[in-house]
Amino acid sequence: MIVVAATAERGDETRVALSPETAKKLKALGCEVRVQAGAGQGSHFLDAAFAEAGARVLPSAEETLSGADIVLKVRRPDSQEIGAMKRGAVLAAMLDPYSAKDGIEALAQAGIDAFSMELMPRISRAQTMDVLSSQANLAGYKAVVDAAAHFSRAMPMMMTAAGTVPAARVFIMGVGVAGLQAIATARRMGAVVTATDVRPATKEQVESLGAKFIAVQDEEFKQAETSGGYAKEMSEEYKRKQGELVADHVKAQDIVITTALIPGRPAPRLITRAMVESMKPGSIIADLAAERGGNCELTKPGEISVHNGVTIMGELNLPGRVSGNASSLYARNLYAFIEPLIDKANGAMHINWDDEIVKGTALTRDGAVIHPSLTGAKA
Repeated sequence: MIVVAATAERGDETRVALSPETAKKLKALGCEVRVQAGAGQGSHFLDAAFAEAGARVLPSAEETLSGADIVLKVRRPDSQEIGAMKRGAVLAAMLDPYSAKDGIEALAQAGIDAFSMELMPRISRAQTMDVLSSQANLAGYKAVVDAAAHFSRAMPMMMTAAGTVPAARVFIMGVGVAGLQAIATARRMGAVVTATDVRPATKEQVESLGAKFIAVQDEEFKQAETSGGYAKEMSEEYKRKQGELVADHVKAQDIVITTALIPGRPAPRLITRAMVESMKPGSIIADLAAERGGNCELTKPGEISVHNGVTIMGELNLPGRVSGNASSLYARNLYAFIEPLIDKANGAMHINWDDEIVKGTALTRDGAVIHPSLTGAKA
């Protein structure tokens, strides 16, 4: 019988990699499901709910992980958890492979077959496994809600006997999943929304949500997207032209939300000190790239600061601030990834190492780091 285990996350991480719903589904596949006591507390999943779903609730991480064939985590396990895992165990988590490569080496040396869910290929059959999309969706929503809470004026236009309250102006920088959800949320709240991105395909998406697209639309702009759907690094000349356009636009905005990230690199700087100082007192900047250094020059990761009357929100882990939803979606992503790895006929693990999804996410195998982006090998 395959043993699937999920433990509590450390630090301020409120999410959990297993939900009562997915525990029940894994039991239906014939797995033994274990969860550490209190692991779901931050997401309001009680131990009793896991037990009712058929999971064994164990008091410690060591007991939960002992002999487990599959380990489900939100973040990379610490050294104590790695030490409790058996050689040959499969680990599925958001492993942040580019930030601390010694941590990936530790997983390899422990003989763990580790899969980084952030590296999920962007293909149609992997959509249900796409953790970046499920979590970014919630981050985009939460950024708008938090910014609105800190904004000292109303979001929608209001007609009153004493006069008209103008609608807030919201500018979204970076139109990926988070940016699109931010546009939709700000529009629902009645704001006048504009957005920008270097990828030409986003223009139609922005306009379909009722927002106005802002960008320097030259020849370089038309080529500014990778085959995987990510933004390319732009030339210095394009950055200068786009920066001038954006700087002029930012002056009139009430709320600016930045979401720009490039995999494996520090967050690109989109908002300079001068741009912040050009904004009206009471304006808000919500920086969703704070974990990678921030899109704003003045962002303080993990803090909400004020500069010249402009509030700069550098809060970390926005999906964790809507942990119930984030954990439910993330657990479904993991289940969708794990389910094909289980041979239902004999209840054993069966990993097709030539499968595109497996190859795209596998970081370690048989004691070695194998992902091309970490070894320097060609994919």
